[in-house]
Amino acid sequence: MDGATHTHDCRVGIVKAAVPEGIQLSNRSVPDDEFSFCHSNARSFQRGEIIAGAGVLVDMFARVQRGFVSASTMLPDGREFIVEIIPKAGLIGDLEVLRRQMLNLEYRASSDCELHFFEGRLLRERYASDPRFREKVVYRALARVAELELRIISNAGSCLQSRLASTILRLSTVYGKDTPDNQDELIISQYDLAATLPASREKVNQCLRRWRERKIVDGSQGKIRILNRKALEAYADGAALVK
Repeated sequence: MDGATHTHDCRVGIVKAAVPEGIQLSNRSVPDDEFSFCHSNARSFQRGEIIAGAGVLVDMFARVQRGFVSASTMLPDGREFIVEIIPKAGLIGDLEVLRRQMLNLEYRASSDCELHFFEGRLLRERYASDPRFREKVVYRALARVAELELRIISNAGSCLQSRLASTILRLSTVYGKDTPDNQDELIISQYDLAATLPASREKVNQCLRRWRERKIVDGSQGKIRILNRKALEAYADGAALVK
């Protein structure tokens, strides 16, 4: 997408993304997913494409059907902070739809992905009428908040090596949901990895380079492969020396 298209997408946000030209209503759903709905609009996004911009009042929410989506905000110093990387079956805009609030994060495709979009009223109606579903929504929201709190606490008192190791291990679990047979490989750019910490890309590259020399991680640009998970766990725990 060019700059003009990105600007337009940021302004209209998820509402525009939910009704793309040429996309027809379908009855695709996932029976074992508590958050599946019968009717959806499907749309594919290329890696790096903006899905929805912050500051937009929406009445649509989306489910990640394939690939990964990053949710980010801008720090006061101008750096991007990726708050969350959302895997398959993750939701976008669900809480904002329930609260009738604007999106406070920008959502971007971290990989080529497919999203299914739903009308907000479907979520509100089911939330109001189904106590079990309401419990699931609250549980998911609390789990996401708790995970973010743990990351903030860990980042506040940890050195870069510890934070980076913890992030790679955590993301290996996230990416492993899409590739359960290969949880040691992450398809992520160094820019996105640095923004997830957040930290400067240069310092992250220096740390990764030392770990490559020690055979802890490997991989080319846009890919990280864990070679020595125990060593990475030791760094995550704050160990000063790893044999």
